[in-house]
Amino acid sequence: MWVMQYSGARILIETLIEQGVDTVFGYPGGAVLNIYDELYRHRDRIRHILVSHEQHAAHAADGFARSTGRVGVCIATSGPGATNLVTGIAAAYMDSSPVVAITGNVSNALLGKDSFQEVDIAGITMPIVKHNWIVKDVRELAEVVREAFLVARSGRPGPVLVDIPKDVTSALADVSAASSPEGAERGRRLAERNARPSFDDGDIERALELIGAAKRPFIYAGGGVAISDAAGELAAFVERVDAPVGLSLMAQGCFPRAHRLWTGMIGMHGTVASNKAVQKADLLIAIGARFSDRVTSGVNTFAKNASTLHFDVDPAEINKNVRSAASVTGDIKKVLAAVLKGLPALEHGPWIEEVQGWKRESPRSHDVALHKKEGLHPRFIIEETAGALGADAIVVTDVGQHQMWTAQFYPFEKARRFITSGGLGAMGFGLGAALGAKAANPEKPVALFTGDGSFRMNCAELGTLVAYGLPLLIVVFNNGVLGMVRQWQNLFYGKRFSETTLDRPPDFVRLAAAYGVAGARADGAEGFLSALEAAKKELLAGRAYLIDALIDGDEMVYPMVPTGKPIEDQLL
Repeated sequence: MWVMQYSGARILIETLIEQGVDTVFGYPGGAVLNIYDELYRHRDRIRHILVSHEQHAAHAADGFARSTGRVGVCIATSGPGATNLVTGIAAAYMDSSPVVAITGNVSNALLGKDSFQEVDIAGITMPIVKHNWIVKDVRELAEVVREAFLVARSGRPGPVLVDIPKDVTSALADVSAASSPEGAERGRRLAERNARPSFDDGDIERALELIGAAKRPFIYAGGGVAISDAAGELAAFVERVDAPVGLSLMAQGCFPRAHRLWTGMIGMHGTVASNKAVQKADLLIAIGARFSDRVTSGVNTFAKNASTLHFDVDPAEINKNVRSAASVTGDIKKVLAAVLKGLPALEHGPWIEEVQGWKRESPRSHDVALHKKEGLHPRFIIEETAGALGADAIVVTDVGQHQMWTAQFYPFEKARRFITSGGLGAMGFGLGAALGAKAANPEKPVALFTGDGSFRMNCAELGTLVAYGLPLLIVVFNNGVLGMVRQWQNLFYGKRFSETTLDRPPDFVRLAAAYGVAGARADGAEGFLSALEAAKKELLAGRAYLIDALIDGDEMVYPMVPTGKPIEDQLL
């Protein structure tokens, strides 16, 4: 009987398509030539976006994943191609983003012999992935890829890596081997295990007892709310408990800013209301949050008057940084739904009134009147851009002062509209993540807020935007310095500005023009509004646009909690 056979590369592409993949980001090389040959043959079924650097392929897959909730995919060759993915994989790991990284490697016979462009990428990435595989037998390839997707998106999502020696991509296997009964059964068991509830009625009852007894509850919501698409459940829970809610950096957009119970971001650059409220609360309800040091500051003084109730999908997070009086482990959407079933409507009027008073306290730099005077101010840039793009826009940032200003001032109203490198804090994250988000969401406006320091690290991807017709708005907060590092030098290092002054090329507008991207420079409000109007026309025509916004080098991000200080000890 005649049996059809596929190469390993064909099996890989067919399995990716089976998993719903329609877009991959990557950069070819010798070890993945067979894979790229199959990508060429199947270019009508799966789109490949060629980036300028493998790191940005990983960031693009990450941006794709965060903006959609689907798994993002990136591909790189062996050796330096694979190692260039590492920063992007680590960023996805820290922020629980589902990414499948596929790397080529030297043939099986050459593994471990210091062959040309050989590295042990599985060993290198082991601490920054949920799991990784080296596929040495083509008959195992399809099932490994299926398992990789399942692991990436299940439980607490995160990146995985599949390393494939070159001879495996050329070896032939029966098509039937791409769907073995043993592999299907293994996948079924894994899916079943991940679908089981991880909490019981006793966990819910203990949570309800703590909530019912609280006089001054405070809700701290984190990125897990966005990941589990639980913004609706969070809103219902907040209303039912009648408690103020502060958001981590990663949860921006998960609760509407206009709501009376919203207190803003919590932590090092959080609002006065959020930081004071968490310190005076008698119950802290943490939802999908991991108590990062950028939130807690001095952990021994954090929420010092409160018992802690922790909801999280990852049992490893419970009691890791802050001890909990009780916890419920499970998918946040399911946990909140279970709690809401037994939770009566509560009222905490005097407590809410006290918190409302703190909401009126803010640093002088947040005063709208200041942003109508001379110069170009970050708040003006952000609020005017938000008005121009509308509520459905996806906003991506790099890392630094502009990132914090965006979290403070952009009026996010929906989840999955803010994409940033929170845990790793990777400068250079932004443009790759933004092009990934735009590739995944062609119908939505996408803007990148970046700094002049960060943009130098990824500006080559301007060529990618042009090549694939991705109309992205790029706003460079250009202060001529490494702003956040300079802020620390300004406040804590006696104004010794060691290596933080960027007094050097390029001219970003001319650089963008060299790549075929139109742009304008603005040094005041009128110039910025004019550039924004030009940008809107370019975006409607399907073209990217860059605004080089010149701001003061000593503009600060306030409030700020000095490292290790109690969270309410804010510099205003």
